[in-house]
Amino acid sequence: MSSFRTALPLIENNAATERQLQVLEAVKKRYGMVPNTYRAMANEPAVVDTYLFGMGKLIKESGLSMAELDVVFLTISFENACDYCVAAHSFTADTLSKLSPDVTNAIREGREIADPKLKALATATRAVLNKRGRPEPTDLEAFFAQGYTERHLLSVVLAISLKTLTNYTNHLFDTPVDAMFKAREWSAFQMGLKVANFFRKTAG
Repeated sequence: MSSFRTALPLIENNAATERQLQVLEAVKKRYGMVPNTYRAMANEPAVVDTYLFGMGKLIKESGLSMAELDVVFLTISFENACDYCVAAHSFTADTLSKLSPDVTNAIREGREIADPKLKALATATRAVLNKRGRPEPTDLEAFFAQGYTERHLLSVVLAISLKTLTNYTNHLFDTPVDAMFKAREWSAFQMGLKVANFFRKTAG
């Protein structure tokens, strides 16, 4: 069964209401451009407002570096199978936070991260997300052993909340990946085929 796709458009400036134009201009002021996911969310401007506010606070106050945040964002987007956000955060990891491609590619391919601290962060993020905020103590042992705190865990919860806004919006819109992110394009469907083929070969 195919999933629902909204008939709402990606909001262009020349067709935007005053309120929609306000949030699109806020996005452009922050990033220098308006990625397609924001044009999708702009159909309900409060979603853009909430995302920008939360993201700003997360970056400034979480105590996590941009590289660590990209690990969290990529892990969530991979688990939610958001093609758009995996591409976008892979691009920002490569160009802005300078996260090692070895780390981003491990997340994108569903493999363990070699770096023990970032592996612990990704594992904790995955546990909080997939267990709906009820991770087991053993899920967090490495996280705390690597120096992360319970406050950092709440930052992961905030990141999950923010990525839910973009991941789910992109699912509803099947948001086209912007040209600037194309080099890091990713497909959950293609990834699923790779995993299926791997198990098929190992079983044979």
